[in-house]
Amino acid sequence: MTIRRGIPPLVLILLLTACTGEEPSPVRLDTVKRAPVTEVVEAPATVSARATAVLRSPAQGTVRKLYVRDGQRVEKGQILAKISSPQAEEQLRQARAAERAASRGSRSSRAGALPRLGGGSPALRLASGFSVKTDPRVRRGFAKARRAAREVEDPKVRRQLLATLDAAEAQHRAHQEALAKAARGLTESLNRSLSTVLGQITSQVSSGLGGLSTSMASLQEASRSQAKAAVAVARRTVDGLTVKAPFDGVVTLGRTSAGGAPDLSALLPQGLTGAVQAPASGASGPSGSGTPVATGVPVSAGDAIVTVTDVSELTLSADVDETDVLLVRREIKAEAEFDAVPGGVYAAVVTGVGVTPMEGTTGGASYPVQLSLGRGAFDDGSRAPTPKPGMSAVVRLTVRESPHALAVPSSAIVTSGRDSVVWAVRGGRAERRVVRLGAQGESTVEIRSGLTLGERIVVRGADTVQQGQPLP
Repeated sequence: MTIRRGIPPLVLILLLTACTGEEPSPVRLDTVKRAPVTEVVEAPATVSARATAVLRSPAQGTVRKLYVRDGQRVEKGQILAKISSPQAEEQLRQARAAERAASRGSRSSRAGALPRLGGGSPALRLASGFSVKTDPRVRRGFAKARRAAREVEDPKVRRQLLATLDAAEAQHRAHQEALAKAARGLTESLNRSLSTVLGQITSQVSSGLGGLSTSMASLQEASRSQAKAAVAVARRTVDGLTVKAPFDGVVTLGRTSAGGAPDLSALLPQGLTGAVQAPASGASGPSGSGTPVATGVPVSAGDAIVTVTDVSELTLSADVDETDVLLVRREIKAEAEFDAVPGGVYAAVVTGVGVTPMEGTTGGASYPVQLSLGRGAFDDGSRAPTPKPGMSAVVRLTVRESPHALAVPSSAIVTSGRDSVVWAVRGGRAERRVVRLGAQGESTVEIRSGLTLGERIVVRGADTVQQGQPLP
């Protein structure tokens, strides 16, 4: 008797499945289509004010009066504080006294200028007696020259002038003695020649005295100019004791480290140091340091009294990586999000791209990009609050847009050396295509060349495909 054993139904089903079942293919195909592609570059950024100026005390003194409080809005030219500084006032008085003294010395020098030995050629008559009419005038000239030289303040110059006068007088005396000795042995026929020689000598002495007079006048003028400049400096320092706003803005007493600003030192009064903050790299620091500014508090030269921040126009300073910065141009639109404003999105526009590299967070270089910051809004359309200088943000710059691009999924792109490759289907087999890319979005990529609309391509598992491989 033969017993036939049947295969249990469940086992039969499993065997049939094992024999005829197929594993899911790792490769998936799709077609090249038209689609909008937007390429966005993200970068960290910091909010900066339009301008920030730290107004400092120009001299040692005491805060006599404060006219503003923290957070108060002020206008350009408004008085913010006054500082009492007896030291600065005394320096101004001394400078003015020195200027008056220099002016008196200059007038005295002009009134007592060294005389020129003029009046024509000196007379020399050789007859029964010998006389030289120039001697009394020359002696008086040398005497006046010495008096003028002694009025020179600089000891070194004074000594040089007196020594020159002594030498000139000695030379003149020697000439006179030589002339007198020679005249006694000459006849009347030599009168004309001797008179000519004497005239030349006297002219040389007169020219020397004129040069000394010019030199002393120049020294007096230089001294007067220096005194006048010292008065101007002291006057600016005293004027700077009245602290005024260089532009419209919001006041912070003391020093602030919030937000960056362009250099506005030229707007500040001379003699009043104004430090302009550089773009901040992170969150703002404390609003002040050291002793708080208040009426009656002593201050030193250079101490911060008031900070004025112009928040009428906020900007963003972004650090864009070197791999992306060449895509960034002026007028490119962007969006900004702040940690301090969850859910808020702010409009921004690129206003400038810097060329000075900075060390990036990944070890490469990054470049500064400036953006104007517009209004922000939440998803429901309500207005987002205005950020403050120094706040950190993330900006998304729309560097390339193609609304009707020939597009493929990002997963279809395979990088091979310096080439970008897509596997196309040709005759049921894989064909390697080198493509040129355009805008690169998060999930789709623009194809500039290498593919045509409607072609079938590998969109999943592209990195496992080989040339000529059969494709479903």
